[in-house]
Amino acid sequence: MSTDDVSRRAFMRTAGGTVAAAGVGASATGSAAAQEQPKWPSAVENANVGSYKDARGQDEVTINVGAGDGLAFDPTKVWVDPGTTVTWEWTGQGGKHNVETVEGPAEFESEIVGEEGHTFSVDLTEDNKGIIHYQCQPHAQIGMHGGIAVGSDVETTGGEGGGEAAGVVFVPDAAKALGVATFFAMVATLAFAFAFLKYGTVSPSE
Repeated sequence: MSTDDVSRRAFMRTAGGTVAAAGVGASATGSAAAQEQPKWPSAVENANVGSYKDARGQDEVTINVGAGDGLAFDPTKVWVDPGTTVTWEWTGQGGKHNVETVEGPAEFESEIVGEEGHTFSVDLTEDNKGIIHYQCQPHAQIGMHGGIAVGSDVETTGGEGGGEAAGVVFVPDAAKALGVATFFAMVATLAFAFAFLKYGTVSPSE
């Protein structure tokens, strides 16, 4: 076997290892990012739409009222820090809605309205740490529920739901970005390997 052949095979082993390692790293990071989520009450876990947002580190978060087919909160489940202002904004879809606490370390209740653009805000403090289950009273029986986890000291799950509910899968932005970067790295590595094999120099002994 020529020196060039040995070099090419060594290069391919290295390239293959790099691609595999990148893929495993992306998978592990995405899985870790998606695993931890607050343990929601069953009505929240099975609520309409079922979307999830980790909004820790943000001062404000907005939740749409009348999302999906007009009978849901979106994001349905939100994790925030104490000191966050949560604002619900009506889409004007699905009839008249309200926001009212079912259980948890906070009590709030808005009026029942259907006007698009109407808002209702709550400032969540250290006194509200825990998991808040709320609903739209007129549509509670058909799954219009939502949840807010306040603070890091809440019971979490290992991600059996993993942000997945009602056919909606939550993928963290960081995992998406890493996945895209890994894909391009894999393509570039394989393209370089192909070029090396096709156009690499040939030993005179061949």
